Amino acid sequence: MPTTSVILVVDDHKDTLFALESALAPLGYPLVSATNGDDALRVVLRGDVGLILLDVRMPGVSGLDVVRYVRRLDQTRAIPIILLTGFDVSREIAAAAFLLGVADVALKPIDPLTLRTKVRYLFDTYAQLKSLQQEIDDLRAQVKDSAREKDSYVEDPQP
Repeated sequence: MPTTSVILVVDDHKDTLFALESALAPLGYPLVSATNGDDALRVVLRGDVGLILLDVRMPGVSGLDVVRYVRRLDQTRAIPIILLTGFDVSREIAAAAFLLGVADVALKPIDPLTLRTKVRYLFDTYAQLKSLQQEIDDLRAQVKDSAREKDSYVEDPQP
């Protein structure tokens, strides 16, 4: 299914960004990277992001802060997010992440095959969801237009 959405990969370590991008390259999906939470939020607000791979611990705006912000906005609320951490996942971080609706919390380094499998599933599912939502919106518009045409015909009948 063709999509204009991108995968946003966010990590404050450039070598980790390179490793994640290299692992995802065989999928052929468009990738955009950011090295901090502020830049990640700019990308999310500017474009059509279909999935976010997000480091938990970053200086300044943390990964969880990014998730909190993304979940507050209607247009970004449903974007799937995989949180990545180089440290053991504490119960507090996992609980906070899942309460915010992240799809997964994974420990770095993550196996490339596992990463590609998760990304393919989440990215494609989100694209299908968006496509179905667009069809629903189009059908609603058609019904609304038909109702207006019917009302105008009834109000202004031709002799």
